[in-house]
Amino acid sequence: MQLGPSGHVDSFTRDNLPPFDLWPELTTGPDYPEWLNAGHELSDAMVARGFGDHIALTGNGRTRTYKELADWSNRIARALIEDFGLKPGNRVLIRSANNPAMVAAWLGVTKAGGVAVNTMPMLRAGELVKIVKKARVSHVLCDTRIMDEIVQAAKETDQPMRVIGFDGTANHDGELDRAALAKPVRFDPVRTGRDDVALLAFTSGTTGEPKATMHFHRDLLMIADLYAREVLAVTPEDVLVGSPPLAFTFGLGGLAIFPLRFGAQAVLLEDATPPRMIEIIQRHKATICFTAPTAYRVMLNAMAEGADLSSLRAAVSAGETLPAPIYEEWITRTGKPMLDGIGATEMLHIFITNRFGDSRPACTGRPVAGFEAKVIGPDGAELPRGEIGRLAVRGPLGCRYMQDEAKQRAYVKDGWNLTGDAFLQDEDGYFHFAARQDGIILSSGYNIAGPEVEAALLAHPDVLECAVIGAPDADRGQIVEAHVVLRPGLAGDPLRTKALQDHVKALIAPYKYPRSVIFRDALPKTESGKIQRFRLRETM
Repeated sequence: MQLGPSGHVDSFTRDNLPPFDLWPELTTGPDYPEWLNAGHELSDAMVARGFGDHIALTGNGRTRTYKELADWSNRIARALIEDFGLKPGNRVLIRSANNPAMVAAWLGVTKAGGVAVNTMPMLRAGELVKIVKKARVSHVLCDTRIMDEIVQAAKETDQPMRVIGFDGTANHDGELDRAALAKPVRFDPVRTGRDDVALLAFTSGTTGEPKATMHFHRDLLMIADLYAREVLAVTPEDVLVGSPPLAFTFGLGGLAIFPLRFGAQAVLLEDATPPRMIEIIQRHKATICFTAPTAYRVMLNAMAEGADLSSLRAAVSAGETLPAPIYEEWITRTGKPMLDGIGATEMLHIFITNRFGDSRPACTGRPVAGFEAKVIGPDGAELPRGEIGRLAVRGPLGCRYMQDEAKQRAYVKDGWNLTGDAFLQDEDGYFHFAARQDGIILSSGYNIAGPEVEAALLAHPDVLECAVIGAPDADRGQIVEAHVVLRPGLAGDPLRTKALQDHVKALIAPYKYPRSVIFRDALPKTESGKIQRFRLRETM
């Protein structure tokens, strides 16, 4: 295997790609020129194609046309290079909620040849430090409203980096905004290669330790040219909304890459609760929605009270398995399709999905064009139809972990990507989700690593031992459930439950806190002292 030319001066990401013999086998996909800059293709190239006056982004009370977005991100790219010393290949951490300013910052970083590291605004300093060190971040672009945690992270690491604030409200009153406003709107994008890393997407996996997945400029365009084009058939008339954070590849694809690739509009919400989603869908006549099944359940309840979601032509569900009752009620209420799909951070976006005119309850569908999938047993051999086994996938893009050969070897076997999901394939070739095979807790579309929550609980002086599992929940799919053994002399009560929950929220992202806390005298263990979490699950 041979990579194309690189435009990176800082070769850190290319130097830390996994060895070629550990890569998955890549199937044939769309062809792109050797020199390719995804940021340019999603903004200036769209203006050149005649979309300059079309609305690209709406958020925080303002709209931005494609021309305005291209000019804005060009100025940011110039400022990053001329005022803040960004070199092509440097890693830039971006910290913000979903808003147009974050998209402009991401495009600016990409145009300038930087490698974007998009992060959740809820992450705490300790979590950010791990990402900063792993990626050797040189610059941070942060919404000025949420600077505290990254400033603290900068103090806790010896990694030299420049922290630059931007105004997420789009009033251009931040250090980055002021520098950018002094620049001309014309900018020739850095000449990056199609095989240059453009994005480091972090996933916590089962240990809570961040793992960086590496995605090229061509990969960013490919998910649009495959899934969004073939399955969703996005057009310039579409208006896309959703709840997944842009820091997640699900959100970056659905709410930035997909609309910008086809001249459509994205409506971005910083607070994407189901009630807010309903309000935005009605106000902007949204046509495509991306969110998790739990949110669709709330939206269905709102429809019963008179909400009008008839503008939607597609409801895309991912992040957790879609229960058949939600699917069936959605079809009954709206007469519009709900497309369930499965993707992975390692694979960048959705690779198996239902389609218009070809969807059914409790079914994930068939592979996206260019992808292949099969269900395998412990020996790697394909299982007969109807048997549950491990899902194996390959396509024109695949898993590349940075600096983690052990994880790469576990994820990629015989050229196939093993996602950690258990599936079965029926006689007609459709795939059906069975369960997760690892320790991830899937709650309302969020991946939560149990060991990370355990570590936070164990940092509380009252906690002697604990074990965290995922407990079934009708609304969220699963919730984090903590089984806690307190220190001698202490008793569990509602006040202590709340104290432990607040403690976890203060240490790690709040969505990871245990919604259920069960106090126990002891935890089930093996003779060697290993906690038997499966026995805790058996008691449910």
